[in-house]
Parts: sequence; C-alpha cells; structure tokens
Amino acid sequence: MKRFTKATRVLSVAALTVMGAGLAACGGGGGGGGGSTDSVTSAKGPIKIWYSNNEFEVKWGKAMVEAWNAGHADQKIEAQEIPAGKSSEEVIGAAITAGNAPCLVFNTAPVAVPQFQKQGGLVALDSFPDGLQYIKDRTGDLADQYKSSDGKMYQLPWKSNPVVLFYNKDLFAKAGLDPANPKLGTQAELLDAARTIVKTGAAPNALWPSPASDFFQAWFDFYSFYAANTDGTPLVKDGKATFDSEKGKQVATMFETLYKENLASKEVYQGDSFLEGKAAMSLAGPWAIAAYKGKVNWGAVPVPAATAKSDTSTFSDAKNVAMYSACENQGTAWEVMKFATSKEQDGKLLTESGQMPMRKDLPTAFPDYFAKNPAYTQFAKQAARTVEVPNVANSVEVWQTFRTAWAKSVIFGNESIDTAFKGAADKINQLVAQK
Repeated sequence: MKRFTKATRVLSVAALTVMGAGLAACGGGGGGGGGSTDSVTSAKGPIKIWYSNNEFEVKWGKAMVEAWNAGHADQKIEAQEIPAGKSSEEVIGAAITAGNAPCLVFNTAPVAVPQFQKQGGLVALDSFPDGLQYIKDRTGDLADQYKSSDGKMYQLPWKSNPVVLFYNKDLFAKAGLDPANPKLGTQAELLDAARTIVKTGAAPNALWPSPASDFFQAWFDFYSFYAANTDGTPLVKDGKATFDSEKGKQVATMFETLYKENLASKEVYQGDSFLEGKAAMSLAGPWAIAAYKGKVNWGAVPVPAATAKSDTSTFSDAKNVAMYSACENQGTAWEVMKFATSKEQDGKLLTESGQMPMRKDLPTAFPDYFAKNPAYTQFAKQAARTVEVPNVANSVEVWQTFRTAWAKSVIFGNESIDTAFKGAADKINQLVAQK
C-alpha cells in the first residue's frame, strides 16, 4: 500500500529487537541521563533535532528551524533528516544506546515509545513546569492516550492521519452503484457493495488490505474497523486485551467473509492497488488526497461499524515529538517543542503536508484553510475521534501476536477466529504484565 512506501512509516520487528539489545547497558526507566534535574531541564543553548524524510515535512522543518534560529542566536537548532536505516525507529534506538540521540525527533512512533522509555532514552515532559498543561491545552482529552504506564508523558502528540474508507467513484458507477450515495454505512452494506463490485467485474477486488505479516498491517484492516465498531476501544485497556469479544469478532468475521468470497486478495500487492484500479476501496488517511489527485475520482466515508452510527472512531496513524535524554540543553528543547507545535506552526504544517495537527477543535482553529480545502474537512472532524496504539509493555510483540493470529484465522482460515483470538488475548495479557 502507498502509505508504507514511505520510509518514515515503516517499522520492523527486527528493528525493535535491535533496540532492545542495549537495555542492559542503558538501564530501565524513562528520563535517564539526568533528564529530571532542574539544571538540565532549564539549560539553554544549541540543540540538534531530526525530522522525517517526507518531502513535505522536510520543507516545513527547514522553514520552522529558520524561523526559530532568526530569533535565537544563542540557542540555534541544527537540524537534519533522520539518518538512513532499516527504519527510523531502529536508527533512534541505536542512537539511544550510543548516547548520541538528538534532543528532539519529530517523527516518533507511539508504538516505539514504551521501548525507548525502557531504554532510558526519553525525557518525561512532566519535568517542565508547564509541560502537562501545554499538552492538555493544545491537544485536549486525546492526549490521555499517550501517557505511559507510570502516568507520565514521554511524547507530545503532534500530528495524525485519521483513517477513513476511500472508494473509487468511477468503479462504483461501473458496478451500478451510486457514487453519490455509496451505502457504506455498515459492515453489511460494505459486503453488499463488495460482492456487486466483483460480480460485475468493475474491479478484481473490492478491498486489498495488505495480508503481509508485519505487525503494523493490523492498524489498517482490523484496528480501524475495531475502533469504529467499539467507539474507540484500544486493543489493550487496563492491562487486558479487549478484542476477544463480540465486537472484535464482528470485524474479524467481516474480513473473513471478504477473503472466503474472494472479494479481497490474499496476495501482497507490489504497488497501490487502489491507485491502479485493482481494488475499488482502500483504507487511508488524508495523505492520500495529494497522492490520488488527478489520478482517482475518489470519495471517502467514515469506517463503518456493524450498526449504523452518526460518528465513528478510527485509527489515528499519528507521529509525535519526543525529547531524548542525551540532550544537554533541555530548556531550549522544550521551548522549541512548543514553538514547533504552536498554532502558527501547526497551520503551516497543515498547509504544507495536509496532515492533521493534534489540536482540539481543529476545524475551527484553521477555518480559512478548510474553507479553501474542503476535501480535508472530514479528516479534521475525524481527527477528534481517533484511537492510538496502547502504550503498554512489549508493544510491538503485542501487535505481532495479534497479527499472527489474524493471519492464521481470518486471512488463511487455518484456525477458527474463536480459538485464534482467545490464544492471542491470553498471550498478550502475559506480555503486557511483563515489565
């Protein structure tokens, strides 16, 4: 899928394994390296930051740095793209182990935060007198999802790409479906549309979510639908897996039907199946608007639940900002975090990238932008109803456990959903209980 051709969005299990290798040397607990002392958190001076290699974020990042440096001659930012590697998370983890991580990374994946914290690589933003208040004022209640198990905040919620269901209007019309009223409000309606699309030959597949075993693939099939079906219940809540439930199995059964009836392919597609007309629907965030402009006559609807709802939740697909404990001038780093996530800079990020700043009341915060770019409005509204990956111990292994059970049961039918989900939930409960 297109979203994972970007290096900034790829995260491998091997990368997290490599990161874990440095734990013995680094010690446990977040905020290592003296990050909680007053002298460090108030220290001012030059800092280094990394940002994504996404072309739109690079442009924004360079302009942001220029604006800061123009007014802070004695606290200048030295910025660069995240160094090349198998994944940005592997590079960050290695830098933590080596003790030379930058002060800030504007591309920290929430799923990696528990591991970085365990390495002692992150600074708790609670260390700053206005830390929690600033985050709460900017982000609102959604910020609570990003707290770690110790109750502290090791990441500043920055930007999201709320997932919705895109559909190809031309292919829907070819199948005899009304592109202006696609009737995709429930899982049953989605299945009906899927059967019509394939039966009429409008497209060889109705949907083509990646069947690959990578743990993060679960975010773009099961998790987005599960969020919609449960009004935003995370995969793990209060230390226990939640998906081995009626609502979790409703989502699994829908996908099982798609695969059993050959409405979705079990093969990995090398490319973008939606862009190339191989599938009539796709799960994606607002990044897709620019990708599909002039290439696909698309529409988009909220991810459907089992029963019709006026508002549904979805997966956030967020990237955040974190401060790393090797930073000596943390006082400056915190001021840069606030500057880079100010309303002015959020507006520039939105304009430059089309990604949604994690700011409460987003549509009213930037009315001129959304008036000029109405295609993005539904994503701004959806951004207030998102669920994040749970901030729990062994986060990546938790997701890999789920993904393995999903593939075995839902995609390939080698085990019943009941058996696979129960086994995965039991194992995940054990993983989360480990420290």
